[in-house]
Amino acid sequence: MRPAQGEVLHFSEDPTITRFEPHVAATARQPEAYVWAVDYARSPDYWFPRQCPRALTWVEPTTSAEDRAWLGVERVHAIEFGWLRRMQTARLYAYRFDARAFRPFGEPTNAHVATEPVEPLGAPEAVGDLLALHEDAGIELRLMANLWPFWRRVVASTLGFSGIRLRNALPDPA
Repeated sequence: MRPAQGEVLHFSEDPTITRFEPHVAATARQPEAYVWAVDYARSPDYWFPRQCPRALTWVEPTTSAEDRAWLGVERVHAIEFGWLRRMQTARLYAYRFDARAFRPFGEPTNAHVATEPVEPLGAPEAVGDLLALHEDAGIELRLMANLWPFWRRVVASTLGFSGIRLRNALPDPA
């Protein structure tokens, strides 16, 4: 589930939203109110239940041969075993928006934001089988007892990475 050219997506477990109002997210690191969305490249980061902690990593042009070999594939999404059942049963929906209402956020761009209310281009679309989406996109989904050892290795590497909802992960065993 990815946006078409000229679109961005917002993923939600709520299929009843008809208008998105800018707000300051509880986890926001900035005080501005936004409506958040993602582009084609970042859509896979959200093929998860909303609260699922995940460590995402991928090969960059500057990734070392050692880190490429350690990762073993182009892209990996890691979750804890305790989230597998929820991954299999979550009902996730994608809302499509005209990308012109949004601007890139972050450097490099990791999201798109709108500062005015926006309405979806149509009804939300059921995303479907989250595991199959990963498989079809060639993204390896790894199950781990605990995300923190993997996360520490990733952030110390030359790989690209993103951590989402890590506050919901099990405590760090270190």
